[in-house]
Amino acid sequence: MPISEQQVRHLASLARLDLSDSEIASRAHDLDAIVGYVTQLAEVDTTGVEPIANVTGLVNVTRADVAAAMLPTAAALGNAAQKNDSAFLVPKVVER
Repeated sequence: MPISEQQVRHLASLARLDLSDSEIASRAHDLDAIVGYVTQLAEVDTTGVEPIANVTGLVNVTRADVAAAMLPTAAALGNAAQKNDSAFLVPKVVER
């Protein structure tokens, strides 16, 4: 089922993207190609293939999770541009 321009307009609205008509048509074509590729991958017979999470075999080196003393609030807020007694103050970045 091809991706329609109406579906792309809906997705753009949800993502708060302002796309032109030519961009809508282009994205519809791109998304249709992606869905077609995923459909093609779904047709591959993977019977007997073990699932893997990491193809390189590399292992992440991590430190032990050891509880330690918390940083004092005054030290954490020491270099903050704006703060109150217990928190960083930041400007609002999301508008609806």
